[in-house]
Amino acid sequence: MGRVRNPLAVVRQTLRPAAFHGRGVRGGFFEGWYVKTVSMDQSAKWAFIPGVFRGMDADERTDEAFVQVLDGVTGESEYHRYDPGDFWAATERFDVRVGPHRFTDRGFSIAFDHLHGDVTFTTPLDPWPVTWRRPGIMGPYAWVPLMECYHGVVSFGHGLSGGLTIEGREVDLGGGRGYIEKDWGRAFPAGYVWMHSSHLAEAPDAALVASVALIPWVRSTFRGFIVGLRTADRLHTWATYNGSKELDLRIDDSHVHWSLEGPDGRLDLRAQRRRGGLLHAPIRTRMHERVEETLDAVIEVRLTDVDGRVLLDTTATTCGLEVHGDLERLLAVGTR
Repeated sequence: MGRVRNPLAVVRQTLRPAAFHGRGVRGGFFEGWYVKTVSMDQSAKWAFIPGVFRGMDADERTDEAFVQVLDGVTGESEYHRYDPGDFWAATERFDVRVGPHRFTDRGFSIAFDHLHGDVTFTTPLDPWPVTWRRPGIMGPYAWVPLMECYHGVVSFGHGLSGGLTIEGREVDLGGGRGYIEKDWGRAFPAGYVWMHSSHLAEAPDAALVASVALIPWVRSTFRGFIVGLRTADRLHTWATYNGSKELDLRIDDSHVHWSLEGPDGRLDLRAQRRRGGLLHAPIRTRMHERVEETLDAVIEVRLTDVDGRVLLDTTATTCGLEVHGDLERLLAVGTR
């Protein structure tokens, strides 16, 4: 990914997943922040994705900045391309500017002609905890150089105020709930499942984020997974790096069935697949329109502790869900 970077800067950035990781990286790199915004009654749901892409081909560079927009109610999506010079991001905190749009740890502003507004975060962001041993959701894999794709959870959930104006129609987001995550690296995985919800019935403070993907590793590939279930009192984790195991992973045209077992007990997920909008995702030479995402999926969530007691048995709504790529291979390869 371009020239060799200062090792101290790499350490500093690894310990700050929310911040920009592309300073000094010239090519073969992308970074994007996924900012999900849902009204109090869940009647309005939007995802805004600011980011930057730097292609690998020096003879035909396809560098660009962008802001993607997904309306979770209609399924309509937009991709707005900007000159790379119109992108700026801080290397020590979440602060991103693309053209006239800005996203920070205090809120964001959107300034399209047909869609504009200012949204303030009324509570502090709630990131995945960062320690030296496990700096965020990636755990110790965050320290591995040249991974194809890195991931970060900037906030499991936070309150909202303000609103948006869409084609002259006012949308009030006061009392709503937000979520922020991000990805950076060289390209998205060749096959993966990702799901998220901050709206779990009977557990209003809870949030779920889960992903399983094909992970290139030296000269082979394995199926890696990370699941975080944030409840009022703790973060329950199932991951490749903490000794958890998959008991079941099945994908059909209507559902994803996924069961895991680990130090935090057993988690059973049943996600209902629904049609969504197309988002652009990075491959190594360009941003490529290929990923269908919905913000309207429903996930049945059941958490059982190591003694067999049911701690949570509920339904998550307004769920983000992506099921994409070489799913046959994803199901066939082994886990680490």
